[in-house]
Amino acid sequence: MAAYDAPGLKLTVGGWRFGEGHMITRLFMTGAIAALALTLVRPALAADDPAFITFHAGGYDVNDDRTAGQFNLEYRSSWDEWYVKPFAGVMATTDAAAYAYGGLLLDVYFGRRVVFTPNVAVGLYADGDGKDLGNTVEFRSGVELAYRLDDRARLGVAFHHISNASLSDNNPGTETLTLTFSLPLDNLFVD
Repeated sequence: MAAYDAPGLKLTVGGWRFGEGHMITRLFMTGAIAALALTLVRPALAADDPAFITFHAGGYDVNDDRTAGQFNLEYRSSWDEWYVKPFAGVMATTDAAAYAYGGLLLDVYFGRRVVFTPNVAVGLYADGDGKDLGNTVEFRSGVELAYRLDDRARLGVAFHHISNASLSDNNPGTETLTLTFSLPLDNLFVD
């Protein structure tokens, strides 16, 4: 049964509530906007993209009081199926925290130069002297916006959220903000 409440802009369908401040509404709207964006952009130019080595440098826990420097090294595969590509990486912070992860990414091109890359990963985390994220298993989700250079290298900025998705009672999560440089692997081995 469906009900609609005009003053609060709330909709209830089969027990699911859609309205102000509800997680379901936010997820639905995010998905709808992403789907619309994917239909409006030019077809992916990923067919000619090689594998990349990506370097990150920036801030870890930028949303809280345990801010530290962060450095990542990632391998991004050129293999794609339905435009989704696997990647794997390692992260270290200046507080001796470490994270090894693997996941999937999607390159969405706006013209030939601008690349928007949403990505998700799961990995193993050790807090060292840094922030305790509550579990060894941690999930990472985020986005990167990069400028594609003539040699297909990319220079960009990335924002990620890392948390254990409530696998444990302690789930503070953290946010990271980094500058990225993606170097095509074929550029490393040019004579």
